[in-house]
Amino acid sequence: MSNSHFTISELPLGKDTTYPEKYSPDLLHGVPRSLGRSSLSIKDTPEYGEDIWNLYELSWLNKNGLPQVATGRVAINAHSKNLIESKSFKLYLNSLNQTNFENWDDVHNTIVNDLENCASGNVALELYPVTDISVQQAGNFEGVCIDNQDINIADFRFSNAYLNNAIGDEYTEETLVSHLLKSNCLITNQPDWGSVQIHYQGRRINREALLRYLVSFRQHNEFHEQCVERIFNDLNYFCKPEYLAVYARYTRRGGLDINPWRSNTPFKPSHFRLARQ
Repeated sequence: MSNSHFTISELPLGKDTTYPEKYSPDLLHGVPRSLGRSSLSIKDTPEYGEDIWNLYELSWLNKNGLPQVATGRVAINAHSKNLIESKSFKLYLNSLNQTNFENWDDVHNTIVNDLENCASGNVALELYPVTDISVQQAGNFEGVCIDNQDINIADFRFSNAYLNNAIGDEYTEETLVSHLLKSNCLITNQPDWGSVQIHYQGRRINREALLRYLVSFRQHNEFHEQCVERIFNDLNYFCKPEYLAVYARYTRRGGLDINPWRSNTPFKPSHFRLARQ
């Protein structure tokens, strides 16, 4: 998919939809990552990053026609050409519901192949029996929550200017967490609710400035993955940390949740569900 031929109007978001009854890989739509990055000071992805999707409504038929159910975790490398548009992913997964597969490996390989073709990049997938609760454990982000500050906010327009001169002289390494991240879908304007974890090493970031910046996403229209990349880019540009990792976990919609992370160092994301997920 070339950027010159891509238009947002091609996406199924916000449109009446007929749910397919048979396997339809052509339902998947990719969005060029370059579209979101064109407004950032970086023109390439951070060195490390993934878009992690949890699949909660996954079913197909075995070779005898008996329905199978599972949960899944997909990791799409942030170096892929495209991100996967969420409604198209939901429609694609629904196209498996009445489709026969030889075995679980057949399902796994089919999904990975289709997602890699759409994303033009590397994709990893794990499938789990619904009885395996070890992959569905709830937990909390590690770090210091910055949400309970006694500050007044009257302007909810997005601005990265809050981060200008937002660092002090003290050098530190810390992990900060906020559950107040909210943005809106680029197409439908529906709210996207999330929590974000920021780990950095460098000059100390002013927590009030950081919270004001995160809250300013509240009426901002952008895809989940683009918001996380924007946060990473803005912190990197204004605060210039030596190490930086930004990881957000969003609430699910249509049986999917999206959990992107970006980092300039090797990073191992936690996979437990937060309370709202």
